[in-house]
Amino acid sequence: MIPDSWKSSNQPTDPTPSQDIHKLFTGSYICILAANFLLYFGFWLLIPVLPFYLKESFQCPESTIGFVLCAYTVSALCTRPFMGYLYDGFPRKPIYLLAYLIFMLIFAGYVGTENMILFIVLRILHGVAFGTVTVGGNTLVIDITPSQRRGTALGFYGLTNNIAMSIGPMTGLLLHDHQVSFEAIFCCGLGSCIAGLLAASAVKAPVKQTIKRPPISLDRFFLIKGIPASIALFLLSIPYGATTNYVAMYANQIGLNAPTGFFFTFMAIGMGISRLFAGKYVDRGYVTETISYGFYLVTAAFLLLSACGWIQEINSSVCLIVFYTIPFMLGIGFGTMFPAYNTLYVNLAPNNQRGTATSTYLTSWDLGVGLGILSGGIIAEWSSFSQVYLFGTVLCLISMVYFNRVVTPHFQKNKLR
Repeated sequence: MIPDSWKSSNQPTDPTPSQDIHKLFTGSYICILAANFLLYFGFWLLIPVLPFYLKESFQCPESTIGFVLCAYTVSALCTRPFMGYLYDGFPRKPIYLLAYLIFMLIFAGYVGTENMILFIVLRILHGVAFGTVTVGGNTLVIDITPSQRRGTALGFYGLTNNIAMSIGPMTGLLLHDHQVSFEAIFCCGLGSCIAGLLAASAVKAPVKQTIKRPPISLDRFFLIKGIPASIALFLLSIPYGATTNYVAMYANQIGLNAPTGFFFTFMAIGMGISRLFAGKYVDRGYVTETISYGFYLVTAAFLLLSACGWIQEINSSVCLIVFYTIPFMLGIGFGTMFPAYNTLYVNLAPNNQRGTATSTYLTSWDLGVGLGILSGGIIAEWSSFSQVYLFGTVLCLISMVYFNRVVTPHFQKNKLR
């Protein structure tokens, strides 16, 4: 049953009578789902492997690893605002395909790279391509699906990322554990993106007119009304970045003898389950309420993760159970929040600023993830990964209070649909 407290703020999303609300899984929608899955499979394949690559190939300390990995995210977030303007002002599909092509080609550049400087340059370029293609993909999904089912459409679109998360990191770590070369792992990512580019090419995007805007205007690059939500999202994404990039090293640090690839699998399962119902609540108008409930699970999960080192010293069997329960909690929490948060930004923006709204949402997220990667490596070198996740728990609490006290009233006052 839906709580009565939810009903007062229930507002339907913007109806478009000309669209058939029952036709969600069209050929184009299926193709963009496949393209997104294959893109993120290549992305997630490298995420847990790269810290080992840097340590084994270049003998980097944790703080340097954090800096190198952060370069990818920083370049992506610097790209996001400009891409929002570009996608709003010009035909979206050609830009999306070009960015996808560049993202794919950089995997080939990784093969045989033995120079640290060259690797950093490639990571920066890869981040630019990733920032461009993900804004385009999210915006095209909104374009090709009925507005009445936007929450559900975004939920399934995000689910492809979750499925890739369940397979990609586990595959990458499995290949690494079996002494497969890093070059071969990079080639796996390349092959995935080649297939994804073919799927993306089959998407039929609606034709849109070029939008004329003032030569200088901040809202060309950033959704001003989304700033309060961006602050809360930024704080929330810091521990997420530290988790996805360092959880395998954390398990090694505390002496947990377990295949850490399954951590991502359980997180993806939790996200997949939550997305099956979260999108429906968002479609009914319960945007901020859905996000609020997700905060509780996420905060509790990071607190448990920070305690794993202490639990491991007492009972390793209990620690193993807790360690694999945490990603499931994180998956349900974040899976509940992601489609709602994306919809929140879209509902604050007019239709001709969908790209800007999407880029603002992703920029805020990437900024926190990048800071989480950088600060996580530094804190771990000074202290331990347990302290990294304890700090993340505090940030989640601050973000939750700020969202409930500031973001929710702001959204109710300024939403357009």
